[in-house]
Parts: sequence; structure tokens; C-alpha cells
Amino acid sequence: MQALFAIVGTVALFLIYQRLYAKWSKPYLLPILTTALTLIAVLLLFEIPYATYMEGGQWIHKMLGPAVVALAYPLYNQRKLVFQYKYSILSSLFVAMLSGLISVFLLLKGFKASHAFMLTALPKSLTTPIAMQVSETVGGIVPLSALLVMIAGFTGALLGPAVYKLTKIDTAISRGVSMGSASHGVGVSKLTEYGEKDVSIGSLAMGLSAVLGAFICPLFAMLFL
Repeated sequence: MQALFAIVGTVALFLIYQRLYAKWSKPYLLPILTTALTLIAVLLLFEIPYATYMEGGQWIHKMLGPAVVALAYPLYNQRKLVFQYKYSILSSLFVAMLSGLISVFLLLKGFKASHAFMLTALPKSLTTPIAMQVSETVGGIVPLSALLVMIAGFTGALLGPAVYKLTKIDTAISRGVSMGSASHGVGVSKLTEYGEKDVSIGSLAMGLSAVLGAFICPLFAMLFL
């Protein structure tokens, strides 16, 4: 019954917040964010252990893989666009990865963060499974890395549209690469509001960033940390 309640409750909450977001499209009403915050509040309020929730929640978690694979369909539809801008996409991803690592390093260095926390924060822009593996490889705190990945995703999804508007970024390539390389799956889900081209480029950027990050993050840690 607990497992069933976790599954039904999570899906019901998401559908409710999705309708709310459709009516009032405010960044802070993003369904994935409001659902997560509500679930956290419920678990804390009723003192429900996370392990108990995950008896049912694990089945939703297991759908993450097929959901990511499903992103291949819009990517296939936009394959001509991808090949047309392949050099721009690859070079942008490389710059995004390096700038992300350098900015985190300098920021945490400025705040005199511990060595362990700096290692933990390096893979924040990678998709969760890869980020956790990279964090473990470089000696970071794996659960904290997963949390930082979520924060990076929510931050991009919330602030991305405002940044696009402020900087007049109005192309699918630019939006897709920037969101996919910085905010992974959560950010790509936000791109569905812009169209299939954005989702395709965003999912490609997310996947390639994970591959690049798996090599570059450990190398960066070895050289500078």
C-alpha cells in the first residue's frame, strides 16, 4: 500500500501542478520543481523515511532510462540540423564544459571551500548517473553531488528563459546547447516549451556533455585539485 501510495501520489501531484503551470506559466511553478518540493515537505511533515517512499518511487525512477532514450526520437527528426551545425555544437559544448569547471573552481576557491566540496561540485552540470560516478572517481561526496546536480537543473530551468530574453538568444541551437550542457534533463524538459528543435539539440548537448565530462572532470581535478 505504501508503494502504491508513493507512485499514485507522485503522479497525481505532478499532473495537478502541470495543469497549474499551464494556467499560470510562472518559472517558480515548474511542475518538476513544485512536485519535488511538495514531496519533500510531505516526507518531512509526516516523518516518512526516504527508503519507505522509494519502495514505490523506485518504479518512477526506473522510467528515467526509457524517458531519456525517448529523446532520441526528436533528435532523429532533426538530424539534418545537427549535422549542419555539428562544428558549432561541438565547440560550444567544449567551451561550456571548461567554463563551467573553471567558474565553479574559482567561485569555491574564493569562498575558501574545502577540498572535498570542490571535488563534489565539479560534475554538477552532468546528468545525475554520470555525475555520481565522476564524483566517486575524483573523491567527492556522491550524495551531495546528486543534490548539486538537481540544483543546477532547477536553476537553469527557472532562470534560463530570463537569460534568453535578456541576452536576446532566440535560436534553437543556442538555447539547446546552453540548457543541455548546463542543466541536463531538468533543463531539457523546459525546452519542450520552445519546440522540437530545442529539445533535440538540448538532449544531444546533455548526452555529449556527459561523455566529455566523464573525461574532462577527472583530468581537471588531477591537474588543479
